Amino acid sequence: MKANRMEAFSDGVLAIIITIMVLEFKVPEGHDWHSLTGLIPKIMSYIVSFVYVGIYWNNHHHLLHTVRRINGKLMWLNMLLLFCLSLVPFTTAWMGESHFAPTPTALYGIVLLMAAVAYMFLQRAIIGQHPADSVIVSAMGKDLKGKLSPILYLLAIIMAYIAPWVSCFFFVLVAVVWFVPDKRIEQALSMHNEEHGA
Repeated sequence: MKANRMEAFSDGVLAIIITIMVLEFKVPEGHDWHSLTGLIPKIMSYIVSFVYVGIYWNNHHHLLHTVRRINGKLMWLNMLLLFCLSLVPFTTAWMGESHFAPTPTALYGIVLLMAAVAYMFLQRAIIGQHPADSVIVSAMGKDLKGKLSPILYLLAIIMAYIAPWVSCFFFVLVAVVWFVPDKRIEQALSMHNEEHGA
């Protein structure tokens, strides 16, 4: 069984997540530019979350192209990732509404940490389908960004109760690190296809 159906379902869920986030915006009572100032915290949190969902969509797309066979384990790990990401609209709205208060900001970091761990489990399960000496395992094994992100999320969660703006800095930092598409999987797939004459 190919990963096409799982990818299509995941794409639909991610599209709904983005839609829910934008629906959280309420039209301001005023009719001038000043009326939008109260929405600035929500707009900022929305932009960061939109980028995060986009990053997951991009990397998830590439990751599923390395799947050799779909099984129950992969399907449930994928569902775990989607569950974590489905919490992003709620925490995004709460953090924006509260103007980055400590607890909403910490919860936002917890959800991002959960999503990162879920993605790591899914990635490892997919890597496990390939021989240890394959180009895909070699390329994905050097996952420095994947190892660094949870550490930065943990720091962000802790700092939320000391200086929430520092937490926001860590959220943006991780997003910037991942914003540039990860070329490892693309290169590994290209090498794999060349080796097998595909």
